[in-house]
Amino acid sequence: MRICAICGKKPITGNRIARRGLAKSKGGVGKKTTGITRRRFFPNLQKIKVNVNGSIKTLKVCTSCIQSGKVKKVV
Repeated sequence: MRICAICGKKPITGNRIARRGLAKSKGGVGKKTTGITRRRFFPNLQKIKVNVNGSIKTLKVCTSCIQSGKVKKVV
């Protein structure tokens, strides 16, 4: 599963928009949308060793939780 063990961050969905044409600001007639495809944005998860209640476990944690100090790495 692609879910952060600390904050519960998980993949979110969005659109990939294919466009053609030249922008109006660059002298064209404007951009035209030629296709919209669904896509997913995945959280940046890292497998790290964490001390949980005295035992060392390997968890998938997002980098924002590691950077903010919500979880402490075990050396």
